[in-house]
Amino acid sequence: MENATLTPVQWDQGLRNASTECRLQADFQYSLFTVIYSTVFVLGLLENGAALYLLACRVQKNAPRSYLYLVNLAVVDALFAGVLPFKIHYHFHHNHWVFGDVACRITGCMYFLNIYLSIAFFTCVCVDRYVAVLHPFAYIRIKRGHYAVVASVLWVTALSIAGPLVLGGPLHAQLNSTTVCFENFGPTSWTGRMVPYNVCALIFGFTLPFAVILISYPLIARRIAHIPHSARRRKALGTIYLILFICATCFLPYHLTHLLHFLMRAKVIENCRFAAFIYKMRRVTLALVSFNCCLNPILYYFTAAGGRWPFWIRRRTVHVYTISKDQAARRGSALRDVADTRPTANGARLVRPPRKLVGL
Repeated sequence: MENATLTPVQWDQGLRNASTECRLQADFQYSLFTVIYSTVFVLGLLENGAALYLLACRVQKNAPRSYLYLVNLAVVDALFAGVLPFKIHYHFHHNHWVFGDVACRITGCMYFLNIYLSIAFFTCVCVDRYVAVLHPFAYIRIKRGHYAVVASVLWVTALSIAGPLVLGGPLHAQLNSTTVCFENFGPTSWTGRMVPYNVCALIFGFTLPFAVILISYPLIARRIAHIPHSARRRKALGTIYLILFICATCFLPYHLTHLLHFLMRAKVIENCRFAAFIYKMRRVTLALVSFNCCLNPILYYFTAAGGRWPFWIRRRTVHVYTISKDQAARRGSALRDVADTRPTANGARLVRPPRKLVGL
């Protein structure tokens, strides 16, 4: 979970059997992080703030139970967007932290909580869709409270893991004339404190959930392909493809470079040129993984009824002309409770639906 080391380090050059100074440096990172984090902060805060409001309006008895996962996903993204100004300031000033150690711990942990809780809730949505599509009779027996329990367990687990990291001591360090945050761990701190977190993050935070997603979604897509209603099919497949796209573009590249970085710190990779390449690519993927905060609200769009966002409540008038007054009378009892019917000049009836929430 460590970003990477900036200081010159000694790497054994193997065949040459000599020690040379291997400087890991990427000057482009300062502008890269500043621009991307600023973009994610603005878009993420607006999108997820709106999504939280809309999803909160939707969480009623008639809403799909899996909406609870989307609400929690929006909360995670909104919290992540809220701490980005600290990271923007940090990278804009060439990785110099001025907000103190406590803020460093909270900001760093929130960054990784966003990654792994997002993956966890994606997996929950995946499992929910799998059961609903392939085992519908078992699905209808699942109660709404079960979703709340699963979401609570994920939050408690994540906070229990992050708690010792936040309370376990300083996570900032002095480097020349600057103070770095959540990076540049020395050998003792890396081996005794960060290795367990990195192993758990790679295996349980990404590999296993990603395997569940890769196995489940092709089975779901195959079953959904036989749905006769084209609009429902497009909406369901759009949800699947979007989650796979976010995982493939944001989370997979980050964890590939994270694995290489871990092997580099474990001295499995000792080639200086390759280590420098890993460091640069890791800075890129650390920035790109934050874009999941902006892409997740698109998932709420696909899961909305009819694929529409209810940014406002509006009145829609639909003109329905009956053939005769007799037919209007027969249908009147069905329409009376849900619509305003008014006679027109030609004896037909104008049906005006009541105000309704369009979208979710």
